[in-house]
Amino acid sequence: MKCVIQRVRRASVTVGDELVSEIETGLLILAGVEKGDTEQTMRDAAKKIRELRIFADDAGKMNRDVIEAGGAILAVSQFTLAGSIARGRRPSFDNAEEPERARTMFELFVGELASTGIAVKTGRFREMMIVSLENDGPVTFVWNS
Repeated sequence: MKCVIQRVRRASVTVGDELVSEIETGLLILAGVEKGDTEQTMRDAAKKIRELRIFADDAGKMNRDVIEAGGAILAVSQFTLAGSIARGRRPSFDNAEEPERARTMFELFVGELASTGIAVKTGRFREMMIVSLENDGPVTFVWNS
């Protein structure tokens, strides 16, 4: 699994003309499920993200997690993160998980994030989405399982 984790002031997902999800302060997670990822992979990713202390405390240091910051999470499945651009000019998606298994794993990941009481919203799986965000910092991290 690969995740791009962005601290945001706000983020939203639109499908067509419909606003599907939006959050204010929190994290935008772009998540790509790869072949070989397991339920444990999803639990590990969710735990890592839940516990990341990337929000400023009163002294301005990154010392608070998303719950302490009063934030929410917008999780968006993005299979292109499993792509490779190492060879040629066209991406290879050989390492991307098959759609139905990827959906199951992504739903497990979202459930794990929500299990501690964090407000978690999502995009729409296998839809063309417009993801808008206002990155705070900017603060962006990449996590690989």
